Amino acid sequence: MTKRDTRQRRLVLDAVRLRTDHPSADEIYLDVREKDNKISRGTVYRNLNVLAEGNEVTHVKVPSADRYDLRLDRHYHLFCISCGAVFDAPLPYQDDYDKRVEAETGFRIQRHRTIFEGFCPGCLAKAGRSAEVAHTPEEAL
Repeated sequence: MTKRDTRQRRLVLDAVRLRTDHPSADEIYLDVREKDNKISRGTVYRNLNVLAEGNEVTHVKVPSADRYDLRLDRHYHLFCISCGAVFDAPLPYQDDYDKRVEAETGFRIQRHRTIFEGFCPGCLAKAGRSAEVAHTPEEAL
C-alpha cells in the first residue's frame, strides 16, 4: 500500500530540506509550526516516520533525541556527548563489514549504522582543550 502525499508531509519534508544540522523531531515540529500553526506534534512525528520508511529522509538514532538527515547515502555520524550535535563523519561506508558479518553469522545484512561519540571542536574550544588531549568527559570539560 502506498502512502498518499499530503500537504503536511510536504511541509515536514521541506522543513528537513531547509536544515543542515540533523534536526530532531521537535526542531522539525517547531519549523513546521511556523508555516502551519494548526499542525500537531503527532502529525509531524508520524510524517517523519513515513518519510524515513519511504527513504526520503534518514532516521539517525543517537543517544539523545533521534535525528533526521536529508542525506540518503549510507554514511556514519559523529555525536557530541556534551552539546548533542550530530555531524556527518568523513569516512566511507564499509560494505565489507556487512559481507563479513553475513559470512560469519548467516544473517542477511541490509546495513549497519555507526555513531562515533565524543566531543565536538566547539565544546572542546569552550572548555579550552584540544581534541588530541581530551579523551574523557572529565578531561574535556
